[in-house]
This record gives sequence, structure tokens and C-alpha cells, in this order.
Amino acid sequence: MTPGRAEFHQQHQASAQVEACRLFEQKAVLKGAWLGWVASQIYALRPAEYASMVRRALARLQETSEN
Repeated sequence: MTPGRAEFHQQHQASAQVEACRLFEQKAVLKGAWLGWVASQIYALRPAEYASMVRRALARLQETSEN
């Protein structure tokens, strides 16, 4: 990982976690419509590196909830 990338990750990790939690909380509300909705929400996030961080955090939340 280059220093710039590591720095970006450190600066945005907390907000990516918060965003992932916000998206995950809507799963119970939106039920079957959630998957399409969450995909559109992640797609709209910028920059792409941040969207990837949110996507990974969301995947971890989903794994935890399934176990």
C-alpha cells in the first residue's frame, strides 16, 4: 500500500464504517428492495476508493449478521 493510499484509508475509515452502518440499517426497512437501493447508494459515493471502503465494511456487517 502506498503512503497516499494508507493515509486516505486512515482518514476515511471511520466515516466509511458509519456509512456502512447507515446502509445496513435500511436492510430491515427496505427488505427485498434493499439490494438495488444499496447498490445505487454505493455507486453514488466518491471517490471510488471510498466507495470500496464502504462496500468492504458493509460486507463485514453482513457476514457478522449471518453468523
